[in-house]
Amino acid sequence: MGFFKSLFKKKPKIEKIDLRRRFDLIARVGQGSMSKVWRAQDAMTGRIVAVKVLDLEKTRRFEARFAGLNKPSEGEIAVQLTHPHIVNTIETGYTLQGAQFLVMEFIQGISLSFLVEMQNEVMQENRLRFIVQIGDALDYLHKQHWIHRDICPRNVLLDHDYRVKLIDFGLVVPDTEPFRRPGNRTGSVSYMAPELIKRQPTDQRLDVFSFAVTCFEMYTNRFPWDATPGLTLEMVLQHINRPPINIRDLRPEIDSAVAETIMRGLAAHPDDRWPSMSAMLVPLRDARRRLDKVDEDEYEHV
Repeated sequence: MGFFKSLFKKKPKIEKIDLRRRFDLIARVGQGSMSKVWRAQDAMTGRIVAVKVLDLEKTRRFEARFAGLNKPSEGEIAVQLTHPHIVNTIETGYTLQGAQFLVMEFIQGISLSFLVEMQNEVMQENRLRFIVQIGDALDYLHKQHWIHRDICPRNVLLDHDYRVKLIDFGLVVPDTEPFRRPGNRTGSVSYMAPELIKRQPTDQRLDVFSFAVTCFEMYTNRFPWDATPGLTLEMVLQHINRPPINIRDLRPEIDSAVAETIMRGLAAHPDDRWPSMSAMLVPLRDARRRLDKVDEDEYEHV
């Protein structure tokens, strides 16, 4: 009940600040379709942080899709999240121009998408640990009554100790009936669940699908469907009309339990997938204990 009260309570008036007076914007470290990110020093604390500034017009157009639903902003969502494998958002606010910004811990590390492409020793030795940590973060998000809607390697960072940090909550929506209605097709096309593509009702199982695609890619450096590069419509149609390639055909040495877990997550119909991230994590954690010889009592977040 507390989640729903916080979701619909009246939002307080937020004071706008001069971003360049508050922060020394040292260098641009990232740019998304709707934002820019700087490595910055907080003039108030001296702390090195990441400052993400959302594009004002693009954000307005996106939020207009949820007119009348009182959707929380990215900043309002991110500051609520506290988990070892989710980037810590310290504060949020608005610039003098009215653009929202987020102040986050600065992660000195690399993107998971880089390791997916490289398939180097770090990926090979830590792949299953990364998968479990991403799933753990997503499971936490779901238990907080959110749907991420954009799980993919691009939205996962690894810090200097190669610990997962899930980032980017710009497409997150509450896990409530108004936001599960069909029609709002957002996310990265290659990771979209068929029900989202076909504008059908959705729920948290669309994140299960995107997570399974991400796992498949971590093992194979490709998507579970054949598609001509750049022809996203072809890939979309394959999501709907063709079964995925069996991961064991590409990686015959993969543990059978891990392979079966990933393939079930890729099921076209939500009812044929894992019913929740909690359920999907059970065989993945079991496999990690068995294959990586992780002690039963090890704290999974470490």
